[in-house]
Amino acid sequence: MVKIRLSRGGAKKRPFYQIVVSDIRKSRDGRSIERIGFFNPVATGGEERLRVDRARAEHWLQQGAQPTERVAKLLKDAAKQAEQAPAAV
Repeated sequence: MVKIRLSRGGAKKRPFYQIVVSDIRKSRDGRSIERIGFFNPVATGGEERLRVDRARAEHWLQQGAQPTERVAKLLKDAAKQAEQAPAAV
């Protein structure tokens, strides 16, 4: 089965996560099928907190990929960001 999940990177006490499509048999930070975005939980100032290629995420969801709970919430947040961005411009 294929999952959309977070892969951890970054320094100690300063996590940075890649949002990846991966086979469930692979380790968390192991080889992934595709990288579709990133999440920076400790973003400050002008740093970008979340970026997701929503088209690719939708493609994988249609193919049967299951997002983890956290990734499902992040995809929902990304959809809200996309709705607000055109209204602000």
